[in-house]
Amino acid sequence: MASGTLYEKLWNSHVVSEDGSGNSLLYVDRHILHEVSTPTAFDTLRQTGRAVQRPDANLAVADHSVPTRDRGGVIADPLARAQVAALARNCAEFGIPYLALEGPRQGIVHVVGPELGFTLPGALLVCGDSHTSTHGAFGALAFGIGASECEIVMATQCIRQRRARTMLVQLEGEPAPWVCAKDVALAVLARLGSGGGTGHAIEFAGPVVDRFGMSERMTLCNMAIETGARIGLIAPDATTIAYLEGRPMAPGGAMFDRAAAAWRTLASDGDASFDRVELIDVSALSPCVTWGTTPDDVIAVDGRAPDPAAAPDAAVATRIAHALDYMGLAPGQPLAGLPINAAFIGSCTNGRIEDLRSAAAVAAGRHVRPGVRALVVPGSTDVKRQAEDEGLDHVFRDAGFEWREAGCSLCVAINDDRLQPGQRCASTSNRNFEGRQGRGARTHLMSPAMAAAAAIAGAIVDVRAVMA
Repeated sequence: MASGTLYEKLWNSHVVSEDGSGNSLLYVDRHILHEVSTPTAFDTLRQTGRAVQRPDANLAVADHSVPTRDRGGVIADPLARAQVAALARNCAEFGIPYLALEGPRQGIVHVVGPELGFTLPGALLVCGDSHTSTHGAFGALAFGIGASECEIVMATQCIRQRRARTMLVQLEGEPAPWVCAKDVALAVLARLGSGGGTGHAIEFAGPVVDRFGMSERMTLCNMAIETGARIGLIAPDATTIAYLEGRPMAPGGAMFDRAAAAWRTLASDGDASFDRVELIDVSALSPCVTWGTTPDDVIAVDGRAPDPAAAPDAAVATRIAHALDYMGLAPGQPLAGLPINAAFIGSCTNGRIEDLRSAAAVAAGRHVRPGVRALVVPGSTDVKRQAEDEGLDHVFRDAGFEWREAGCSLCVAINDDRLQPGQRCASTSNRNFEGRQGRGARTHLMSPAMAAAAAIAGAIVDVRAVMA
């Protein structure tokens, strides 16, 4: 394999052909499907008479629009009901493995893929969802694609792409207690901005990443897309290999040993050259919160909303003023103490068992403030089962949280979980765009521990103060 960065190695190993204009035809190893992005792809296959090239290289699960209150009976929302039924029907027709909504493995695409071992180091993995960058935590070349590209991948097992520039984000230092991977991800966003990663594949490295478990690494790569980069990467190591061993869809026995030996070679060379390098020391990092309407609108929990008058130019000032108005904030207003109406713990960013353990540690022996609606939504049925085996569901229920079935839930308001106009939510999801959690809803992104603390306090609060 050619020397260079991890991204370059992964890219070069998947090139089928190049057209001379900077585009390459890449071979796709894995394709994950969900109910929202694929209906037209299947329709096109049907209309053109094409078959799915490799059904076993695909995996489908409904997650975005599914209800999380219960799994019994008929889905109430007619659109969601039709989408889920269509996915099941299309997968049966084209022979694609499908994780049934009522089955033991259902969950969010970016949670179930890794936990099943469908996500593997060195693979090129795509999905009709922007947060496919999550899978890059395993050293997979993973990125989101459009609905029409989903059909192309199923029919040809290939996709045409343009090579990205490379960026290294080196994370140094030791995070303080209660400073989580989500805080590190938000700090990266604050440094790069919502467009700072555009056109790049970002590799995360350094001692902070080395100490992170796979859940934390997935949180970091999940949020890479919010910088404008389609790809986030972390080189596989002993932590990666230990996570994958024994997974249902990962290689087994001697084949796993051979695969693991190959995975250990997937790292940027010491003399590899990156187009851009960012060094971030997280030693002095505080728990972070977003104040505005893009994920890079980040400040420390004890910080204040910005003043448009201090902006570097008129365009930035206008954007800040608009965001403050939407969020119902005044220039210079502190976020700590700001009352909330809802708290959401879940999503493909923070719906794994480690995230729920962190939130439960804060919730234990405490109670959600009256008037606050607090939801805990596991990222998969497997995560839900494990949490219940550990008694975390009792911790949350005793504290006044709603304990739900797996799904995207309040991360995106296309299911039956959504906020009312003007309601304010402490959320562990990945986007705080206008209307993301409901028309007129106001979203503040933060870690699971911070969201649990906000639910208990009834306001945005520093989790360290709660736990002290």
